[in-house]
Amino acid sequence: MLQTIIRHTLRVPRAAAPAGDGSAVARQLDVVLLSVGFKADRALLDHLSTVEPGAAVDLAVAVVDAVRGLVGDHVRHNAYFKKFPRGVPDTVEFWVSCLRHTGGSGVVDLLTLPGYGRYQHSFADLLAAHDELIPSIKDRVTVVHLGGTLEEETHALYRSLAESVTPLGEADLLLLAELAVTCGDVELETVPVRENRAVLNAARLADGRPLVAVDTVVDVLRAACQASGGDVTLAEPTRFRSFTRRERRVLLAALDRVVAGHAGKLGDVSRFAERFKRLGSYLHAYETTAYPGAREVFDVARGDRRVSSVAGRAERAFADGDVSRAAGVLTAAPGLLMRSLDRLLRQADPVDDVLAAVGEVLGSVSGRVLCSVREHLVNRATPDAARVFTTRSRRAWVTDDTRPPLPRAVIARVSELIDAELAGRLPSGGRLVVDPAVLDAALPLSGKASEDGFAVLPRGSRTHVEGEVLRFFTYWRQARETTDFDLSVLLLDSRFRYTGHVSWTNYHDGGAVYSGDVTEAARGATEFIDIPLDSLDAAYVVPQVNVYSGEGFNDVAESMFGWMLRDRAQAGAPFEPRTVRTRSDLRGSGRVALPVVFARDRAGAWTATWLHLYLSGSPRFNRLETNQASTSALVRGLVERKYLTVAYLAGLMRDTEVSGWEPGMRPEEPVTYVGLHRPEGLPEGSTVITLETLNRLVPA
Repeated sequence: MLQTIIRHTLRVPRAAAPAGDGSAVARQLDVVLLSVGFKADRALLDHLSTVEPGAAVDLAVAVVDAVRGLVGDHVRHNAYFKKFPRGVPDTVEFWVSCLRHTGGSGVVDLLTLPGYGRYQHSFADLLAAHDELIPSIKDRVTVVHLGGTLEEETHALYRSLAESVTPLGEADLLLLAELAVTCGDVELETVPVRENRAVLNAARLADGRPLVAVDTVVDVLRAACQASGGDVTLAEPTRFRSFTRRERRVLLAALDRVVAGHAGKLGDVSRFAERFKRLGSYLHAYETTAYPGAREVFDVARGDRRVSSVAGRAERAFADGDVSRAAGVLTAAPGLLMRSLDRLLRQADPVDDVLAAVGEVLGSVSGRVLCSVREHLVNRATPDAARVFTTRSRRAWVTDDTRPPLPRAVIARVSELIDAELAGRLPSGGRLVVDPAVLDAALPLSGKASEDGFAVLPRGSRTHVEGEVLRFFTYWRQARETTDFDLSVLLLDSRFRYTGHVSWTNYHDGGAVYSGDVTEAARGATEFIDIPLDSLDAAYVVPQVNVYSGEGFNDVAESMFGWMLRDRAQAGAPFEPRTVRTRSDLRGSGRVALPVVFARDRAGAWTATWLHLYLSGSPRFNRLETNQASTSALVRGLVERKYLTVAYLAGLMRDTEVSGWEPGMRPEEPVTYVGLHRPEGLPEGSTVITLETLNRLVPA
């Protein structure tokens, strides 16, 4: 848990150890951290200096291991061509040389050649072929801070995850489930996200305790899915396990409480009728009469009783052409009304009844949904060049936008209502200090729109990229079968048309260069691509990782993607941790990963826009050339889309002094700081919101 906290928060729990002289360990830690692009704050160094040396060493080792894992330096990143980026041959020339060494003729599979796809040198040989890294003032330095005790930091992390106002990503949900077992007695203010409630309730179920914060039958279904090791989001079916008698009573009692006196709650059952039927068989619901409400749930699931849902009644109103009636029906389900708003506004004439319904329910809708609708409206004045659909599992597909645009006057009226509601929920007064680098970060409305890693921003976020050479890397380690991942880069012009690519089929293009193809990863493998930002002709650079053969992203033992920034004058090995700007895990159900896209504006400046998407691809032999068209359309749809950002929420805050953060600032009074990472120099009592806690900005 110690390293988990450090990786997640960049805070180091205090050592529970006798006093002593650990000053030598503190000095050594500072040197080692700088070598991987981190530094300890003064409080952490002072704390280590007063701890018994053995305990200080243990804590220092944990810190170093944690931050090395953050940037991907916990594994060895070997390159196929030992001197990469120097000396990479022409593609065909290299293939011919591989054939020459076989002495064969006729049709030959590259993958069977002894010199192709397998490292011909050790990692030590690679390091020996490169000079030491030449330091640059542009190299990244990230501060690691001293925290509270291990118990305090564990409880703080538990509360942060459980009380999140936006859904968590897969890794954080797993972490919350782990923490719920040991921190179940920690008092929580509220748990607004239903998936989080289900995770906490699954832990309570295991202890035989009643479920809490359950107000729909679907909440109980989620808890049962989580307890069975299934999908708490309900995106995928769950194979329920056998429940103990005590667990069955807890689940049946929860269903009974939800339905008692609220027959309308049964309207939710039909959405998941098959799953409720299966759950009922595992709960032996008809073997007792003690829970009549629960029996009603399973009567509806089996079709023995019919209950009309809010969505069903609204659909009948739409079918009758009565949009005003549909809006009125949907006021009983405020979130559903807001998610149906585009359809209502397109079909209503006039829109006054719809706007009246919106005004009636706004106060009952979560801030996350309000922000999602507000972002949607920003993009509805004109048709999208390409309409992009994304799933909870980050799969994506593209289609034409056939919807008529909404009138600008209507968009303005609804946006004004939403802005007023959100502004009223935001804190007012005090001083807000914002790092300019985070202003273009998209609001993290769902952890599903991001990946676990280091310095990873939500989908749609834009960050400025300053450097002469951009270096991508991908690393994977197979679990059970031979697996070949391929790093590629698609180059597009300003109109998103193909201008070139770099991959295992084309080692060079426009100054970009590929490190060589590795086709198996029993001990791990890395591929790199260098992009000369200062001389490249392309307007868009789209890195992608293709599963050519073997295990997928969810199946390998480990996989990651990241990028480094360097000056041309810098030497060093292909992978240097202090030049890593970001590293993200690759965990998705598709066979083609699209982590990010880089764009150059008319002035020549580059920005990165996070995608966090996966294309389905083919079961085998995925190549950039086979998904070029779909990737181009997808990238265009996402790059041209407007996103709600941190700057939007900062602009809504009333009676709050908002200022930008500058290096070296030393505020005299506590402030609320928002930035990518916590800086040094913040007064005691300041509220700090960084990448890991950006979702705290979204109003509840």
